[in-house]
Amino acid sequence: MKHARNNELADRRSAAADAKAALLTAYRAAKTAAEPLQAAKQAERASLVEAREARRAERDRLKGEERTRREALATQEQAAIEAAAAAEIEARQAAEKARISRVVEDEAARKAERDRRYAARKARQA
Repeated sequence: MKHARNNELADRRSAAADAKAALLTAYRAAKTAAEPLQAAKQAERASLVEAREARRAERDRLKGEERTRREALATQEQAAIEAAAAAEIEARQAAEKARISRVVEDEAARKAERDRRYAARKARQA
């Protein structure tokens, strides 16, 4: 556009207003033309969000199942450890009782042997 040196203020203002009106008209036309595309993009975004939420829910469910499985396994291991400890304590107690009974039997056998020798000595003396 040529810039004429003798532009009046009113001419410049009307040219600016015309330019603004043209820009506004172009913007409205572009917005109207892009509306179906924008709706499609919005629908695509919504489907992506739904898919992401579904994947997150599945991941959370799998994590929950894994956590439950690990807890069950840990519980089983703890029960096995406790059972082994109880069996070891029981075995120690049984061994201790057996040792005590052997000591008592040995003591009784020694006493019986001593009494027999004493009786034999008294019998020889008499």
